[in-house]
Amino acid sequence: MPIKIYNTLSRKKELLQPLEENHVKLYVCGITSYDYCHIGHARSALVFDMVVRYLRYQGYAVTFVRNFTDVDDKIIARAAEQGVEPVVLAQRFIHEFYTDMDELGVLRPDIEPRATEHIQEMISLTRDLIDKGLAYPAGGDVYYRVGKFADYGKLSGRNLEDMQAGARIEVNAQKEHPMDFALWKKAKPGEPKWASPWGEGRPGWHIECSAMSRKYLGDAFDIHGGGKDLIFPHHENEIAQSCGASGKSFANIWMHHGFVTIKDEKMSKSLGNFLTIRDVLRQYPAEVLRLFIFSTQYRNPLDFTENALRDARTGLDRIYECLAMVASLPDGREGEASIVLKKDRKKLLNLKDRFDQAMDNDFNTAQALGFLFDAIKVMNKIGRLLPDVPAAQDVELLQSAGNTVQEVSDILGVAGRDPQQYVEGKKKKLLASIDISEEEINRLIRQRDEARKKKDWAASDVVRDQLLAHNIELHDGPEGTSWDVKS
Repeated sequence: MPIKIYNTLSRKKELLQPLEENHVKLYVCGITSYDYCHIGHARSALVFDMVVRYLRYQGYAVTFVRNFTDVDDKIIARAAEQGVEPVVLAQRFIHEFYTDMDELGVLRPDIEPRATEHIQEMISLTRDLIDKGLAYPAGGDVYYRVGKFADYGKLSGRNLEDMQAGARIEVNAQKEHPMDFALWKKAKPGEPKWASPWGEGRPGWHIECSAMSRKYLGDAFDIHGGGKDLIFPHHENEIAQSCGASGKSFANIWMHHGFVTIKDEKMSKSLGNFLTIRDVLRQYPAEVLRLFIFSTQYRNPLDFTENALRDARTGLDRIYECLAMVASLPDGREGEASIVLKKDRKKLLNLKDRFDQAMDNDFNTAQALGFLFDAIKVMNKIGRLLPDVPAAQDVELLQSAGNTVQEVSDILGVAGRDPQQYVEGKKKKLLASIDISEEEINRLIRQRDEARKKKDWAASDVVRDQLLAHNIELHDGPEGTSWDVKS
């Protein structure tokens, strides 16, 4: 099935049709390196990590470029606050970024250009725009003439006149139009600076990505990605610059992921709800954060709550427990009758197709995970019902389904550890935190199950309360009763 991706530019899902057969060229706007990364950065990194993994899984060659903005107003201001050189600050937080990404298990892009290493490419692109009448020097700065680019505002759906009327823009007598934006900025005392035809200065933010994407992917490529906060002005201005200079389409598809909120509020240091990646990873494993982020389709808002993280942890446990069960299956015997229902067999055999169908529909990881956990539920049911000497075909079915679970989990970057070691480690950790043996817990659960079969709810509640007194919480579900330590 062809892959469809929602294109912000056309406001509809479009078929992925690479300009080069079976080769997808992807550019994603990276961080401005002046602070530790927050969970919004984690979502961006993980979304495009998933996209690259899935495209490669489907047989595409992928050239993935993600940049670093290592010269910028924010970097200069933060460096001044800390009394260090901007280049030192930028390098420090690029290093911290890699620490976070490695902890999250994010694959490195093929190319990671830094803005300061591509100043000449930015000067060349700026010169091209001046030559075409789309930009003009003014007092050591260079500005883009937005009024000269007919499609300005098409990506964001904004009208230039309306933007001008509603804008709060500092008066700048050098500009021909209030919405014109800087391609090159005249150097101020103490700021990083480079020589240019217009005097010493540094590039504007928007020109960086246009220059670096052109160098590594060409004037036109397949996908440009980033967060919704970049649609305007950054990506709008990139289009104006790149299309204005080349006369070509620039990116065919624009992908934008949704925001991360904290209990339905936007993250903000002033609200005290600003969470860095390492804040979260101190409490939850990286695989849990990955599952949490993929529990929502990438374009939708994602609300960070403790309950959502606990649900993700439970989901991760289910994947590992299922894979551990498959790894411990006994040998099957030919000729034994199958115990697997036809509908369950079909569900397991179709897992890969259903997963792919969800992912082909604009990388719908939420639906894909639904199919995955539906299959795991069936596998666990079959595993519990298997006799001591199971049918060979039933064992083979579970092993094949287990391979598929592992394969699709790899696309999401989870379940990469040995499942039996994971389950044993979790069990040891839980038992070390309570004052009751596993044998006694299981005995009481069996006693409760017998009471429930007899509909003796009072006796059932007594057992439940006994376990609660030891901080053991029971969870009844279609797959039976499980237990956990009460948080």
